[in-house]
Amino acid sequence: MKPISDAIARVRLAMAGGRSPWGGGNNEGSGDEPGSDDAGEPKPAPPSPGPRNPWLPGGGGNTGGEPPRRSASIEDIFRGRTGGPGRGGPGGFPRLPQRPDGRSWLPLIIGGIVLIWLALSTTHMIGPKEQGIVSTFGKYSRTIQSGISVTLPWPIESVDIVDVTSIKRNSIPEGDSEKLMLTSDQNLVDISYLVRWNIKDLKLYSFQLANPDKTVTEVAEAAMRASIAEVPLTEAMGGTGRALIEQNVRERMQAVLDAYRSGVLIQGVEIKKADPPQKVIEAFQKVTVAQQDAQREISNAQAWAQQVTAQAQGAAAEFNKVYGQYKLAPDVTRRRLYYETMERVLSNNDKVIVAAPGVTSYLPLPELAKKKPAAAPEAGSQ
Repeated sequence: MKPISDAIARVRLAMAGGRSPWGGGNNEGSGDEPGSDDAGEPKPAPPSPGPRNPWLPGGGGNTGGEPPRRSASIEDIFRGRTGGPGRGGPGGFPRLPQRPDGRSWLPLIIGGIVLIWLALSTTHMIGPKEQGIVSTFGKYSRTIQSGISVTLPWPIESVDIVDVTSIKRNSIPEGDSEKLMLTSDQNLVDISYLVRWNIKDLKLYSFQLANPDKTVTEVAEAAMRASIAEVPLTEAMGGTGRALIEQNVRERMQAVLDAYRSGVLIQGVEIKKADPPQKVIEAFQKVTVAQQDAQREISNAQAWAQQVTAQAQGAAAEFNKVYGQYKLAPDVTRRRLYYETMERVLSNNDKVIVAAPGVTSYLPLPELAKKKPAAAPEAGSQ
């Protein structure tokens, strides 16, 4: 058992002296064992610069006057993290300045932030064109009008402010895309129109429909297709037919939206464009020009017919008057008609030859007519 006890003693001495328990030092290579004397008693090993246990305080192995090492305590670890006197706050941040009474400013800062949050979340300014929806834990509570209103702070009550007076405009279709619709005479027409609307009931508008704006667009398209399908192409493209379509679309949209309880009021519908499809627009323009030419000729013919009819009616009325006089005095009327007829006929002839006794056979009527105006001034001068 003595060799075992000697080995244990050697290990203890090596650990206490800061040297390796497996040998080394100045006694290496000698025949004597450093750990025991002649009497068999253990003796301390001489200091050696060999390796030592890093987890133990420094012993006799330290040379050169260095202070002995010691393990870090738990207080040293936390003191390095939290900062000691003259150091920063937790995590290396600088500490806040203290009040004159030695207390921290942090409670006052937190209290100020809470007061500002309460003021902003409980006081609401509603504009003259706006209304506010108050919901308590997400459920509708009430509607507040324009002015200053006070509610419970968020998240107990939340307020959603919406403009309910301004007119919203939905342009259908968006951009330059085509929107083809079928008319009653089986023709296609490219329609572009504008829908004007506003909010009538903010509660229904906010909670009844998932997407009110999209619903208005879809209802407008359905109403427009139904109205276009009731009229032919000519009425859909212009004139009084377009105004009638706009009125029908507005009435149909309002009826459907009221049935949905959407809270939306349709102000008006305006058709911006009603043209044939782009692929056939050139041929359609030629047909339109031909139709316009035909309509112009028909109008000219009707005007000429009305003019001729009026002239015939005037001549018939004049003849009836003459006939009434003729019945009263046939001879006088007959002679008058003869003179008037001869005057009308002879006034257009350059030469007139009369074969009657006592009458000049040749009458230069145009030359006589020219001489009469010349003779009149001479008679006036005399």
